[in-house]
Amino acid sequence: MRKGTNVKTIRWSMLFLILLCFAVPATHAAAEGGAGIAPSAIEAAKEELQTNINIVWTCIAAFLVFFMQAGFAMVETGFTRAKNAVNILMKNLMDFSVGSLAFFLIGFGLMFGKSNGLFGTTLFGLGGTEPGEHWNWTFLIFQTVFAATAATIVSGAMAERTRFVSYLLYSAVISLLIYPIFGSWAWGSLLDGGGWLEKLGFHDFAGSTVVHSVGGWLALAGAITLGPRVGKYGPDGKPRAIMGHNLPLAALGVFILWFGWFGFNPGSTTTGNGSIGYIAVTTNLAAAAGAVTALIASWGLLKKPDISMTLNGALAGLVAITAPCDGVSPVGAIIIGGVGGVLVVLAVLFVDYVLKVDDPVGAVSVHGVNGVWGTVSFGLFALDGGLFYGGGFKLLGVQLLGAVTAFAWAFGLGLVLFNVLKHTVGLRVSEEEELKGLDIGEHGMEAYSGFQIFTTT
Repeated sequence: MRKGTNVKTIRWSMLFLILLCFAVPATHAAAEGGAGIAPSAIEAAKEELQTNINIVWTCIAAFLVFFMQAGFAMVETGFTRAKNAVNILMKNLMDFSVGSLAFFLIGFGLMFGKSNGLFGTTLFGLGGTEPGEHWNWTFLIFQTVFAATAATIVSGAMAERTRFVSYLLYSAVISLLIYPIFGSWAWGSLLDGGGWLEKLGFHDFAGSTVVHSVGGWLALAGAITLGPRVGKYGPDGKPRAIMGHNLPLAALGVFILWFGWFGFNPGSTTTGNGSIGYIAVTTNLAAAAGAVTALIASWGLLKKPDISMTLNGALAGLVAITAPCDGVSPVGAIIIGGVGGVLVVLAVLFVDYVLKVDDPVGAVSVHGVNGVWGTVSFGLFALDGGLFYGGGFKLLGVQLLGAVTAFAWAFGLGLVLFNVLKHTVGLRVSEEEELKGLDIGEHGMEAYSGFQIFTTT
C-alpha cells in the first residue's frame, strides 16, 4: 500500500474520533431532555403529533364509512328488480348529497352545538369555526357520513314504489332534524354539553341505536305508509317472493359494507390509539358469527342455505356489535353477533308474514331489530357494569330506555313525515309506473340498455 494512502487514512480516522467525542455527550444530553430542548416543548410536540394522528385516523375512517354508500347501493340494487336499478342508484347518490348539505347547514348544530337540554343551538354551518380549527372540520366530515348512513337505510324498505321527489324531501328532513336531535340526546358531549340520555349513562359507542335503529324505524314507518309492492301479497294474504335480479351485486355490497364497518366502529374512537385493533376484532367476530348463525337458521327453517338471509346475517352481526364493540369481550362479541344472525332471519319472516310489511331488502330486520339487540346487549355483556358481569340491572335499564326512546321518536315522527308527504306531493308512484319500472317512469332511462326485461309484477 502506498505511503500517501496511509497518511490520508490516519487523518480521516483522527477526524472521526474528534467528532465522536462531541457527538456522544450531545446524544446523552438530548436523551436526558437537554441539548437546549425544554421539556415543555417536547410535550407540546407530542401533543401536536397525537392530534395530527387523531385527525388522520378519523379522516381515513370517515372515508371508509363514505364507501359504505356504495355498499348500500349495491345491496339494494341487487336485492330488487332490474327495472328499478337506476332509481335506486340515484337515491343512494342523492340522499348523501342532499343529506350532506342539510347536515352541514342545520343538522350538525342541532346534534353537537351548545345544548339547551333538547338540542344544540350553535355551530350551524360550523359558524364561528376558523379554517385552522382542524378538529371541528374533521369531526364534521366524520359525522356527516354517519348521518348519510341513517338516511340511506330508509331507501331499502321503501324501494321500487316511492316517488323520487318525495325521497329527496324526506332524506333532507331526516338529516336536518330527526337524526341529529336524537343524536344530540345520546352523543351531544362529543363536542359540547351532553344529552339527557348520555347523562343517564346510555352507551352507544358507534350507533346501533343512534344510526341503525333510527334508520330502521323510519324505514318501518315509510314501508307501512307506502303499502306493499304490486303483487307482493296474493288474494289469500300470503306473501309472494319477489326475487332480486343480481345477487352477486348484493354480495359485493355486503363485502363493501363489512369493509367499511372497520371505519364505522374503530373510527368512532376518533383517536389514533391501541383500542382500534381491539374494536376491529370484536367487530369482525360479530359479523362472522352473524353470517354463520343466519346460515344455520335459514337452512333449518327454509330447508336450503339461503344466500340473502346469510348476507343479511353478516350485516345483522355488524349492526348488533356497533353499540358495544368497545366494551365487551371477544367471546361476548361472538355471542352478540350470533344472536343477531338468528334474529334477522326470524325478524324478516315476522315482518313479511305477520306484520305484512313489504321490506324488499330486510332493512327493518337488519337495522331496526338488531340495532335494539346491540344496544341492549351492552347492558348484558359489558365488562364494566353488564348484568352478566355482576353489574346488576341499572345499565340494562338505561340501555332499554334509549332503545325505546329511539323507537318512539323515529317511528312516530316517521309516520307524521311520510303521511304529510303522502297527502301533499305524493309518496307513491302510480301502479302503471310501478309495473313498468321506476327507471323509465321517474328517470327516462334503463340501467341495462339493450337487454329485454320481462316481468309480471
